[in-house]
Amino acid sequence: MTARKSEFSDDFRSQLDLLMRLRRDVRRFRDTPVDEAVLTRCLDTIRLAPSVGLSEPWRILRVESDAARAAALANFKAANEQGLAGYSGERAQKYSQLKLSGMAKAPVQLAIYCDNATTQGHGLGAATMPEMRRYSVVTAITLFWLALRAEGLGLGWVSILDPQQLNRDLNVPQDWQLIGYFCLGHPEQIQDTPELQQKGWETRQETLFIETR
Repeated sequence: MTARKSEFSDDFRSQLDLLMRLRRDVRRFRDTPVDEAVLTRCLDTIRLAPSVGLSEPWRILRVESDAARAAALANFKAANEQGLAGYSGERAQKYSQLKLSGMAKAPVQLAIYCDNATTQGHGLGAATMPEMRRYSVVTAITLFWLALRAEGLGLGWVSILDPQQLNRDLNVPQDWQLIGYFCLGHPEQIQDTPELQQKGWETRQETLFIETR
């Protein structure tokens, strides 16, 4: 059946807007386990995501062993120290006070990759722009993120990492490209304002940049 705008009520659109506002990048988690059925349900939304050429290039690793998690956390700490060294003065002080990872406490941790060598989709749409496969994975992550929030869960995207070292530690295929390391669980708080904005790191732009040519 073809969807029509009239099928979605004002209340639905209001709730969708609220869901997107409360999505947030979560780095503080409660000591509450994640229900496996809920996690599976949220992961299933990834299959609803658009992908270039219907290539579905996402590859998901669940990081559970103590050794793998310790390696990932050590990776983050080393990269975070390098990140701090790139700032000085007041900006360095602010950086040092930011909590940029929930890896020490998050009950569920995932490393999500793009399989650049996938033959699914027969290369449609990726010959001239191969990065479209990576964009497809990011789109899938966005749907997953919203589904988690709708279930009362939070997701934190860790990008302060050495991807090549993580690839070695997790022993992934050479053609897999890291999109991000993700921590998920029950958030300590539900907020509609980015923590980086609360901490004075940056503010949102007032308007979108749109130019007509």
